Amino acid sequence: MYVSLLELIDFRSYPHTEVPLAAGVSVFLGPNGQGKTNLVEAVDYIATQSSHRVSSDQPLVRSGADRAIVRAQVQRDDRQALIEVEINPGGSNRARLNGGQLTKAREALGILRTVLFSPDDLDLVKGDPSARRRFLDDLLVARQPRFAAVRSDYDRVLRQRNTLLKTAGRSGRSRPGDSALSTLEVWDAHLARTGAELLSARLSLTADLRPHLTKHYTEVAQTVPKPGGGNDADLSYRSSFPLPPGAVSRPELAEALLGQVAVRRDDELDRGVTLVGPHRDDVTFTLGWLPTRGYSSHGESWSFALALRLAAFSLLRSDGDDPVLILDDVFAELDDARRIRLAELVRETEQVLVTAAVPSDVPADLLEHRFDVRDAKVTGARAR
Repeated sequence: MYVSLLELIDFRSYPHTEVPLAAGVSVFLGPNGQGKTNLVEAVDYIATQSSHRVSSDQPLVRSGADRAIVRAQVQRDDRQALIEVEINPGGSNRARLNGGQLTKAREALGILRTVLFSPDDLDLVKGDPSARRRFLDDLLVARQPRFAAVRSDYDRVLRQRNTLLKTAGRSGRSRPGDSALSTLEVWDAHLARTGAELLSARLSLTADLRPHLTKHYTEVAQTVPKPGGGNDADLSYRSSFPLPPGAVSRPELAEALLGQVAVRRDDELDRGVTLVGPHRDDVTFTLGWLPTRGYSSHGESWSFALALRLAAFSLLRSDGDDPVLILDDVFAELDDARRIRLAELVRETEQVLVTAAVPSDVPADLLEHRFDVRDAKVTGARAR
């Protein structure tokens, strides 16, 4: 799978541009602030319908424009698909596939798959739990696009339930037959059902990802695994409530979540927020027997973050086609040894898109297809 043509209209700094691409490695070169990251962000947006840089769509639309359009021609074996997403801040985005309007934009998810690594990924290792939850959920959607609807349903239930908790807390929770409390019980059931589905998927994903992470950390850091896993990279899921022992079904998870909601009822009414569920969970990363957060060196943290993205890539590859691998200003953050190892690991990938400020940041054997980016203009042998 690879993108053979990228077209942007009023996306970020680009009034209009078309960039023909090819399989293999393509490198976008230019000083900071010229529009390199905007190009790869657009490719990732087509795949995920979200940005790795901002939480809302408004900054994606060029100043003065009402909307932005991103189109990508995707080549898979001998088949082509033209995907278009129209970004409408404040309204609903629209999507087309091969010229036909889709009922919902998220119906286009899964046609193109990407894995993006950027300097911000250090937050996966050192930052807040929200970054790690998003990492898992984005990977879930990439593997099975239906989880975009599951995640959306859970967020909707959570918002409604939080509103009811605030209302019930203000009205006084000891009143018999309080309508807010009665309604809250209905939303408790919705929370347990949708939360259990999301939690079950995250637990399975964590188990699937683990061997890929261990393998890629060893490759990136060039460590020799010690007996007993003394320097192995690993991850484990940390739920916000006690899970039943052993392998558990979704109904069992729903029952456990519903039971914990009842236990925390008074605390939730006092605070007006939902205190248990997948939105409060975390992922623990470890090297050997120690958590990476607070114990790993800067170099180890970089290697771990890179290994996570490569593990996601390998997992998606094992499901079928290679996803498009995007390395956004990554080589400048790595030492020479890690640059060389990363170049070796990605060389056989069907398509890699790289951004860099100067050619010397990128290993020479990856500069076959080079684009120069200046003031939102893309030039090069394969650009027009």
